Order: sequence, then structure tokens, then C-alpha cells
Amino acid sequence: MEATIGFLAARLQGELLGDPNLVIQDAQALRKAESNCISFLGDDTRVRELERTKAGAILVAKKKLTEVPEAQRAAFNFIVVDDVLEAFVSVLKQFRPERTRATIGLSDRAIIASTAQIGSNTNVYPGASIGEHVVIGSNCDIHPGVVISERVVIGDGTTIYPNAVVYPDVVVGHRVIIHASAVIGADGFGYRFKGGRFHKIPQLGSVRIDDDVEIGACATIDRGMIGPTVIGEGTKIDNLVMVAHNCEIGKHNVFASQVGFSGSSTTGDYVRCAGQVGIANQVHLGDGCTLGAKSGVHRDIPAGETHVGYPARPHDEAFKIVMAEQKLPEMRTKLRDLEKQVAKLVATLEAKTANPQAEAA
Repeated sequence: MEATIGFLAARLQGELLGDPNLVIQDAQALRKAESNCISFLGDDTRVRELERTKAGAILVAKKKLTEVPEAQRAAFNFIVVDDVLEAFVSVLKQFRPERTRATIGLSDRAIIASTAQIGSNTNVYPGASIGEHVVIGSNCDIHPGVVISERVVIGDGTTIYPNAVVYPDVVVGHRVIIHASAVIGADGFGYRFKGGRFHKIPQLGSVRIDDDVEIGACATIDRGMIGPTVIGEGTKIDNLVMVAHNCEIGKHNVFASQVGFSGSSTTGDYVRCAGQVGIANQVHLGDGCTLGAKSGVHRDIPAGETHVGYPARPHDEAFKIVMAEQKLPEMRTKLRDLEKQVAKLVATLEAKTANPQAEAA
């Protein structure tokens, strides 16, 4: 598939600065783009990246274009658009069309309980297992190896990828995506120590996943002890994230890989956690707060604040500590010099105190 940049500019309703007849055959990242490729200069991309690219055409926002030196402007064909990423995704789909959804219906090689209710236009692939009294909506895709246990309820348009496991009584909303090998609704890690042994505390709650949630591969969400563990509407969870029992996650949160929530922790809406953030039990993350990578959170985080470090501190405070740590070798040397000077002064003072006549003379 190929197209001229004049055609692409018109399709994107962008302003073309360059040769409209140049033919484009692919879309690539700046560093990998060749002369027959279109790429994009993102809001966070450094302008100097243009020195390394061979891209034939580049999508750019008007504000970002003002940062490009005149000489480089003349060297490239630009398409000026309002939303660079959205435009690039649109072009990418043109060169790499999305796969059409299969229509296989209910495979005779799937295990489907007689009491299960499955909506229209839903695909259940070979090797999937659907338990008793399960309810699955319309237009869902249940891939090979998926296990959906008894009394699970799944909304319309939901996709569950291979080998994911959904334990009993879990409720999954509409348009949810659960990636491969995720485990939803396993027992929470609850024990009490008595008589020299750990005794399991029954985990009799469930999990509720609201609409438009995406859960990454190998992520785990434990069931509550009494009520449900909740994942709020629109929340996006990366691979290898752990959400423990009784947690209540708000709407439109975003958690990167290896984030871990301890039991009964909660979040507001629009919370962001970078990779490997750890949250202690019963901690609350306020609306719109952000946690930097590897932050260790042991207390509530106020709404709208950015915290980093271990233990997590406000960004400005943590930055000052890091800057001070960089100066520790120099400060250590100065401290040793000061100790030597003080020792000399003390020795001199003690000598004078011990022999005042010599000082008077």
C-alpha cells in the first residue's frame, strides 16, 4: 500500500509543507524511517532527532514546528496537524490495517456448561472452559485456554486472551480487555498467626471490573475477603501488576508494569503509577496524583501531588535530597578536613589551659 503525502495531508486535514507528489509506503519511528516512510515529531521528542532521520515526511504540531531550525524545515516534508499522535496512528492503520475480527461462534472443542448463557456474535475458541451459570454478553472473544469459573458475569464486547483465568463470582464490565495469563479473583493473601502456625482467612468476596478497563498479561487481581476488589471504569493496568484483596481502584487510573498494591489500599480517579511502585496496605492515593518509578508509598498521597523515591516524598523535596547525595563525597572530604582543624584547635587550647604562665610570658 502506498500514498502521496498530498493525499495523506488532505486525509488528515493537515497543512502540507513540501512536495505533494512524494510517495510514502510505510510509517515508522523517526530513527528507523527511510525516505519512503512517514514519521512524527512528538511533543516530547527532541528536535535534534531530525539530524538522525531519513524520513520522507514528518507529522508535526504547529507549536513544535517553531522549534525546528529554518535549515531543517527546508530539508524535510512536513504535515502540520493538531494532534500528532492521533494523526500518526491514523496513518499507521492505513499502512498496516487492523485484523478483522474472526467469526467462529462457539467451538465444539470448547467446554461450555449447559447452564452458561452466551450472547450473540460471541466467539469461544477451542480449549476455552466456561463454567456453570456463567453469563457472557454479545460480541465477546474468549480465546483458547481461558478458564471462566462458575457464576462469572461478563459484559458486551469484552475480550479475554489465551490462558487467562477468571475465578468464581467475578463481575466483568463492557469492553474490557484481559490479556494472556492474567488471573482475576484468586484468594487474597490473608492469614492469621496463632499457635505457631499461619491459618488461612477465608476470602469470601469477589472482584468487580468496570467498563473499558484493560488488564495486562500476567497481572493478578485478588478477590476481597468480604466485599469485592474493585477496578474502576477506564483504568489501564500494565503487565505483571498486582492488586491485592479489598483494594478499590478509582476511574481512569494508569499503572505501569510491576506496580504492587497491598491489601485494602485505595485510589481516587486519574492516578498514575510508574513502574515498580509499591503501595503499603490501607494507603489512599488522592485524585490525580502521580508516583515516580520505584516509589515506596507508606502513607496517603494528597490529590494532585507528584511523589518519588523510597520512601516516597514530594518531588521537589526528593530532588533536593538526590542533589545533596551527589555531593556526599565532597562533603565527606570537607568534614574530615574540618575534624582535623578542630582537633588542632582543641589541642592548642588544651596546651594553653595546662600552662597559662607560658602564654603570659
